[in-house]
Amino acid sequence: MWAALLHDIGKPDTTKKRKGKITSYEHDKLGAEMTRNFLMEFTQDKIFIEQVVLLVRWHMQILFVVNDLPFSDIKTMKEQVDINEVALLGLCDRLGRVGADQKKEENNIRIFIQKCN
Repeated sequence: MWAALLHDIGKPDTTKKRKGKITSYEHDKLGAEMTRNFLMEFTQDKIFIEQVVLLVRWHMQILFVVNDLPFSDIKTMKEQVDINEVALLGLCDRLGRVGADQKKEENNIRIFIQKCN
């Protein structure tokens, strides 16, 4: 739940207009550090903090892996976090959007898990 709440925390600081398109490149990486700082204000539970931080850090990998983008990093992601947790977070993120296509998003999750295994 904390990862779902905080996964886009880095977007405000990374959002820019580039070539007429609004982007938030690397909001996942910045968001991970912001998540760590935020949670440390409320708890010293390092295991909990790290689990949430890693989910925030890797939540964009679904898009990268499914679309064979060069910044996908399955090996490192799998060393740091359970891909099933990333998949669940990503599915919730995508289904929470207006006009989400549930079948398409579920299929993307299947592709993601298949490519990661």
